[in-house]
Amino acid sequence: MIRVVENRSFDKSKIHRILIRASNWVGDVVMSVPALEAVRENFPASHISILAKPWVMPLLENHPAVDEVLPYNRSKGALYDLAEITRAAKMIRGLKFEMAILFQNAFEAAIIAYLGGIKYRVGYNTDGRRFLLTHAVICDDDILKVHQVEYYLYILRAMGWQAKSKDPRVFVSDKAIETVDALLLSNGVVPEQCLVGLSPGAVFGPAKRWPPERFGVIGDWAVQRWGARVVLMGSDSERGLCRGVSESMKHPSVDLCGETTLGEVMALIKRCHFFVTNDSGLMHIAAALNVPTIAIFGSTNPLATGPRSKTARVVQHKAGCAPCLKPYCPTDFRCMLGIKPEDVWREMEELRGESR
Repeated sequence: MIRVVENRSFDKSKIHRILIRASNWVGDVVMSVPALEAVRENFPASHISILAKPWVMPLLENHPAVDEVLPYNRSKGALYDLAEITRAAKMIRGLKFEMAILFQNAFEAAIIAYLGGIKYRVGYNTDGRRFLLTHAVICDDDILKVHQVEYYLYILRAMGWQAKSKDPRVFVSDKAIETVDALLLSNGVVPEQCLVGLSPGAVFGPAKRWPPERFGVIGDWAVQRWGARVVLMGSDSERGLCRGVSESMKHPSVDLCGETTLGEVMALIKRCHFFVTNDSGLMHIAAALNVPTIAIFGSTNPLATGPRSKTARVVQHKAGCAPCLKPYCPTDFRCMLGIKPEDVWREMEELRGESR
């Protein structure tokens, strides 16, 4: 079976500078990290730069496999986007990369690499960009059935390079840890306290979100039964969800939703002794930090996007219509409403026992 359509071969030893186009979403970037590490293992002496949107850069800036992260700030309107593509291509041309590996599947990623004068361009043959790639990896139905971690690793395997299956890992900056420690202390959370993080958001749509009041029940039980402090976190657009959790709780919580950068929320999650979340980018960060994590799944498929960590568990209600992969439930939301707080708490207790 042909796995790569290519128009030229190359000597790996001649590749000194590599550009990787990162995915645009937090969870996807985390799931691509094992492939990023595999690039480093295959090209140990090469300089590896990552072209990434600003909001995912903290996931990559402290990773030991990365030499440099280059910002790419598109999505502000047609004229701005065209100017940004031109700027990025000009910058890349000046940096003289020999190879680009495109984890992002968009046409735009390939055109930037092409206009940037990169000799070898590797990526999936998606989005009509086959003619812009020198090495187009065939994306068939079998690849689409695997976990996203394996999906990114397959790009390298198709090229004949070693790419071992492993769980993602991310690294937090010392500065972010110091900032979060001070922030928690100012909210009365001392280092020795058990801290349970709750993340009720998910950007894909409400079909991925367990009801805020049920997160609130979990928060109250954590306070009553574990003597924990509860911290709520998420993006600025999720303030309303976190407020719903806080207002439904009988005990006070620390609501930091929208108050932290991505780098700081990574440090905040790392500080947690337990994390309860929907299928989201923060779920993948928690798993990559090996924080004991309970991931609540509804319309999405944990076999494809579930947390990859020995310290993570998935809670899912078996519904005949799930996973439907729809952002909005067209019927009765049974996949999420079928999950009771007792189901989540039972998994938390079992995972807590294992973690001890």
